[in-house]
Amino acid sequence: MTSPRIEKLPDGMANLADFEAPAQARVDAAAWAYLNGGAADEITLRANRAAWDAIQLQPRVLRDLAGGHTRVTLLGRELRHPVLLAPIAYQRLFHADGELAVAHAAAAQEAGLILSAQASLEMEAIAAPMLADPAAGPLWFQLYWRDDRDFMRALLRRVEAAGFQALVLTVDAPVHGARDRERRAGFHLPQHIRAVNLGGVKKPLNLQPGQSALFDGLMPRAATWAEIDWLRAESPLPLLLKGVTHPDDAREALARGVTGFIVSNHGGRALDTLPPTAVLLPPLRAALGPDVPLLVDGGIRRGTDVLKAMALGANAVLLGRPYVHALAASGALGVAHALRLLRDELEIAMALSGCKTLSNAGPALLWPGSFSSPSPSR
Repeated sequence: MTSPRIEKLPDGMANLADFEAPAQARVDAAAWAYLNGGAADEITLRANRAAWDAIQLQPRVLRDLAGGHTRVTLLGRELRHPVLLAPIAYQRLFHADGELAVAHAAAAQEAGLILSAQASLEMEAIAAPMLADPAAGPLWFQLYWRDDRDFMRALLRRVEAAGFQALVLTVDAPVHGARDRERRAGFHLPQHIRAVNLGGVKKPLNLQPGQSALFDGLMPRAATWAEIDWLRAESPLPLLLKGVTHPDDAREALARGVTGFIVSNHGGRALDTLPPTAVLLPPLRAALGPDVPLLVDGGIRRGTDVLKAMALGANAVLLGRPYVHALAASGALGVAHALRLLRDELEIAMALSGCKTLSNAGPALLWPGSFSSPSPSR
């Protein structure tokens, strides 16, 4: 399969939330719980969305906005707009074309794509439509650490050969969160869907009597700072860390040669009661200074959310669950339409706020007291 099928767009798709109902009608209930559920009581899941809603804009009027645009520069490359698609696993759970449909839509709408290591289609097939379109956004590959350096080395060589331009290591989920909604639904992967880019067999835990499967089995295999150093030495690609939330960890990573960061709480799917990403973003920007690439995900649904994120210090945003809803609802066309809606909303928000370019977006664009100020940098 090299091209996604073309499907009819459901009627009335005026914003990203409109895709949710037609998507749910087409997706297995257990898979729906897997996609949309969060950890434990889902406090962080709800807080991500609520935080963007709580931030208020402070528009300026009568400004000359002729020639305005949404272009940004990220990792030395100019992008048409600051929206990338977040890494989400096993997308063939939600549509037969899976990640291939998403790649074609991203390329058509000049968006960036971060492919999950747990993609359900081969990375080379997903990279092809992105690399074939000069206007497409960046193409990055997301990694989970596996305690097998020979395997990781071979995976890195394959990623580089396929044309991916950066690595994104997820560091906030060495184990799954306690996802109650997913467990109640009895979710498990169907036999025909698997992480096709992750071959090999994981080593058995070989626990001794009385040992903890988590602390004695899994955690000794999790990534540490030593693995960050190894990745930096092993691959020439820029390395971004996804899931750093503490300024001290960000400073440590920067000192070890990490290129950039994605402010993320794993969409509320890992550790519940973490702050929302809109709250985490300003202290990390304050700690890192103005020049380190810093992206944010979690709860982005509207063009106003994108503008607020840029005003809080992000260089770009990641869109997550909503694009998978659009995929489930109508394949590649759905994802492309969702991205177009978000791009149009961003332009509208900028025009109505008196913001000519995103380089002009800063804290002055936000109503005082409606957002969290950066914590003092030590």
